Amino acid sequence: MPSGTIQWFPGHMAKTRRLIKENLKYTDIVIELLDARIPASSRNPEIRAIVGDKPMLTLLNKSSLADPSVTAKWIKYFENEGGGALDVDCVKGSNIQKISLAVKAILDEKIKRYESRGMIGKQLRAMIVGIPNVGKSSLVNKLSKSKKARVEDRPGVTLNKQWITTDLGFDLLDMPGVLWPKFEDRVTGENLALTGAIKDTILDTEELGAILCSRLFETYPALFTERYKLTVESLEGLKGYEILEAVGRKRGHLISGGEVNTERTALMLLDEFRGCKIGRISLESPAKQEA
Repeated sequence: MPSGTIQWFPGHMAKTRRLIKENLKYTDIVIELLDARIPASSRNPEIRAIVGDKPMLTLLNKSSLADPSVTAKWIKYFENEGGGALDVDCVKGSNIQKISLAVKAILDEKIKRYESRGMIGKQLRAMIVGIPNVGKSSLVNKLSKSKKARVEDRPGVTLNKQWITTDLGFDLLDMPGVLWPKFEDRVTGENLALTGAIKDTILDTEELGAILCSRLFETYPALFTERYKLTVESLEGLKGYEILEAVGRKRGHLISGGEVNTERTALMLLDEFRGCKIGRISLESPAKQEA
């Protein structure tokens, strides 16, 4: 991974920013979808500025993969910002049924104005925004109870806006995933890469594996060492790449000469982290945002 900023801004990302600005006037609320494991890193800082004073509901998706105690702190963090917040899981369906209630609670005054003018049951409109691979298409399919949105576990699948009707009291405008031109904070880029929001081919796999080893050993030492049959004492003082080698050696990822196949080990680690085989892990907490 190169030092400094990480740049990755395909042409369709610029198109998405324009689409969001152009279509805000047709919507009543913006539903912001974040990755519960990395709420800060998966939050495009441009979205708030683009959305302005439009009501927002923040959903922390993939919550079944994240540390529940940390997710609870994030919910309070976003509520303290003045918006609504809810942890969900679009694959397992956790709390999906609560989204409609949250939308109606946030738009309560607007709904009452509609009713006072005789427009009882007027269909609301919600715009869904989020970075690539955060689960927007899965959310749309859950809310619409169909498979109208294309779902793939790779970034950059939804490339055009699409309106979807639901029986929940609001229609959905699904926008393509949008990242920002560059990540000034190196850790933000690392977090996006670790969770798969950025294509794996953009960053060096072995360095990414070493970064993950360092993070997991620092924040979840018990889960990490238990999964890979290591001890905290044996890893103390080691750097990320050295920990990666220790994991690979324990797993028998060896090549000729007894060297560790660190690329294979890194791929295995990334797959197991993303698949929640190591445990429910959050890579960042609101405490760091408030510091």
